[in-house]
Amino acid sequence: MDVNKALRELREEKRRLDIIIAALEARLGNGSRTRGRRGRKSMSPEERQQVSKRMSQYWEARRAAATKSEPQSKSVAAAAGSSSSVSA
Repeated sequence: MDVNKALRELREEKRRLDIIIAALEARLGNGSRTRGRRGRKSMSPEERQQVSKRMSQYWEARRAAATKSEPQSKSVAAAAGSSSSVSA
């Protein structure tokens, strides 16, 4: 079989397949090559308000936990400082 003849036949087959693919994509309407929307989903104002309330509660709890643990860490640091001055 001649290489040129094989190439000609393959190109003809490719042309036919391209036509068939184009027809099928046209039947789908929007085409199969289009992608959907990418990125983050936008929030409604109600969802945004709920997130805001949750985060406010979260940070309030974090600040409360930090103030409770802060005096203990200072007293521990003071105790550690006084014991090192005793040993020196």
